[in-house]
Amino acid sequence: MSKIEIPPYDAFMNPIIHALQTLGGSGTIEEINNKVYEIYNLSNEQLEALHDAEKGSQTEVEYRLAWARTYLKKYGVLENSSRGVWALTAKGSQIDEVNPQHVKKFVRDQREEFTPVAAIIQDEAEETSWRTELLRALLEMHPSAFERLIQRLLRESGFIQVEVTGRSGDGGIDGKGIMRLGGLLSFHVIFQCKRYQGSVSSGQVRDFRGAMVGRADKGLLITTGNFTKDAIKEATRDGAPAIDLVDGDQLVDKLKELSLGVKTQRIEYEQITIDRDWFQSI
Repeated sequence: MSKIEIPPYDAFMNPIIHALQTLGGSGTIEEINNKVYEIYNLSNEQLEALHDAEKGSQTEVEYRLAWARTYLKKYGVLENSSRGVWALTAKGSQIDEVNPQHVKKFVRDQREEFTPVAAIIQDEAEETSWRTELLRALLEMHPSAFERLIQRLLRESGFIQVEVTGRSGDGGIDGKGIMRLGGLLSFHVIFQCKRYQGSVSSGQVRDFRGAMVGRADKGLLITTGNFTKDAIKEATRDGAPAIDLVDGDQLVDKLKELSLGVKTQRIEYEQITIDRDWFQSI
């Protein structure tokens, strides 16, 4: 099998800037990445190739885009908030493009107590480490325990009457709940949990929709892996009930946000500890 060719991280620098310009100067990682995919016209094979299947669901393209954003931030044209929103700085708003080679040289030539490149590598290693450990803990859970974890996560996120109903012959439906919005609106939601590595296909999304039609207002499909490009399109297909997708990266971020089995301490930097015993005790 021939190796899938993916552009190097520096080739994504200008597409990221163009994506943010199109988005009005700011955007979430998901919004920025989706725009870059359109600009670069990346194939499904390129978008679905995993960076390291043993360490999580992050794709190689997402990994390289993260490096490109970090270099652009060090160069002073991007900034990001604690809420995961990236934006063009005043400097970034005044330019149309950068010279990727100049950006790399600027970052690598800086000399501080720790060089920026070393800091980037350290940050990347720490970010990858806790995510890898958390995903490993999730994959080691018993399927029923994982369903109970999702039940807890949904309750912590504002759902009420959350029940785990998974049983054979139920079209893959694992549970149901009601999402309350502002105490005024409510939506009946059916959810499915997929605790495995790899990609969820468009066919699996269609099967889930077939099982939920007429039984809920919305569907929620949660996986420790990721979704193919076609699966994402299928989830929001015109004329069909919408299904919200949560991949492995979004799942670990939510667990961290809600402090479910994840402890975050701030000293001089953010220190994240995964309580693997907590996941085994659910």
